[in-house]
Amino acid sequence: MYSSSTESKMAMAKTVVSSIGSVAAASMVVRSVARDYLPPEFQDYLYYGFRNFINKLFRQLTVVIYEFDGIQENDIYNAATFYLGSRISTKTHRIKINKNTSDENVNIAMEIKDEFVDIFNGVKFKWSLVSKEQPTTKYHNYNNGGSTSRSEQRSLELTFHRKHKDLVLNEYLPFILNDAKTRKLEEKTVKIFTVDTYQRSVWTPVNLDHPATFATLAMDIDVKERVMKDLDRFVERREFYRKVGKAWKRGYLLYGPPGTGKSSLVAAMANYLNFDIYDLELTDIWSNAELRRLLVTTANRSILVVEDIDCSAELHDREDAKEVVRENDQYQEYRVTLSGFLNFIDGLWSSCGDERIIIFTTNRKDKLDPALLRPGRMDVHINMSYCTPSGFRLLVSNYLGITQHSLLEQIEDLIGEAEVTPAEVAEQLLQEDDPDVALGGLIEFFDVKRNEAKEKAKMIREGRFLEPDHTRNRMSYRSSCRRGRGGRTRRW
Repeated sequence: MYSSSTESKMAMAKTVVSSIGSVAAASMVVRSVARDYLPPEFQDYLYYGFRNFINKLFRQLTVVIYEFDGIQENDIYNAATFYLGSRISTKTHRIKINKNTSDENVNIAMEIKDEFVDIFNGVKFKWSLVSKEQPTTKYHNYNNGGSTSRSEQRSLELTFHRKHKDLVLNEYLPFILNDAKTRKLEEKTVKIFTVDTYQRSVWTPVNLDHPATFATLAMDIDVKERVMKDLDRFVERREFYRKVGKAWKRGYLLYGPPGTGKSSLVAAMANYLNFDIYDLELTDIWSNAELRRLLVTTANRSILVVEDIDCSAELHDREDAKEVVRENDQYQEYRVTLSGFLNFIDGLWSSCGDERIIIFTTNRKDKLDPALLRPGRMDVHINMSYCTPSGFRLLVSNYLGITQHSLLEQIEDLIGEAEVTPAEVAEQLLQEDDPDVALGGLIEFFDVKRNEAKEKAKMIREGRFLEPDHTRNRMSYRSSCRRGRGGRTRRW
């Protein structure tokens, strides 16, 4: 009896194994024939139809996340790609890696047709990367006037049990977006963008390797602490800006003579916040329309820098700075007008983006139009003064590595008498490694500066010293500016 039952089970097992083998063999033949004779589109149709049948059979739901929606990138796709790249383990059989010249780290991502299983709150989610061929589609690029084309459509497919739909929409996907944002900020390399010389209205980035930090700036400690506190307060007040109905932006005016550290302060702010810099040269912009195209393409969490704004002569006189269009469209002369520029920094266009800082630098604050100086456009005014005793002490510590010396107090007294910039002091300290020689040479340099200041004062008294006429010779003034680069309004 027992033997008969055992033999019956063995026969049934053989039948099942044989059937499975036959089905497997048949499927292999069908798959081989399909690959050789069926068009790729029909293969994809059969594959996705079979997979959808299996998903319905097991009550599975698949969310498709496409890479592009028309010409716009899908933020969820980018975040999921970044998130999955950080989650891929050693059990994954195939991965894709790449490294751009601007990246410090190797980028890891899923390969096409590969699958990855993620666990979130004890629930299993299956990801797969899919690529479909499609007819080549051309899209017009409004930034540079050109066009781009794509012949494939990539998407990420997220498969899970239907009962977890609310978990995916309300918790899992928001978690992926936040995680990707945090990781990108941690791994981000700060870049500086300039306007492309050949493709106008297009920003070109390079890595910002400027080593300036608030710890190395030769500024008064109180001023530095106020700037850092103001920056921290700004980035933490997203909801406050929304509540009061104000664009989430902050304007700074850095004014003072060349060499007082305006550019270094900008770099220190970018490194402190991990914000990219967009360097805008207004004299190179042809029209308000071009300026608009540039500004709307700047990213969030960035710093827009308008250097030497006093050299943009067209922004001085609101009545004279009008666009001129000649007849028959044979020739057009454009200029950036003050009204157009103000509309971008404080008008409706200023709300096209979040968490942005706008910094203006100038050597001559008195040359600016009052409309530029009001709160909401330049919220904080920072006077980048000549070198102070505290700034001098910091430079000596950074360049010579000392905090005590017999000549320090004497030099601090001289600093109050001679107008010297931090850049000039730094240049003198760079010339010698020996503190005695370097500080002695600095005293001699101060003597020269004092004699020059006395001679200038004498010429002014005798009427032999003439200030440059910036209104008559605007082009000359603009060139000199380029060579000289180095709630309520707050003035520090």
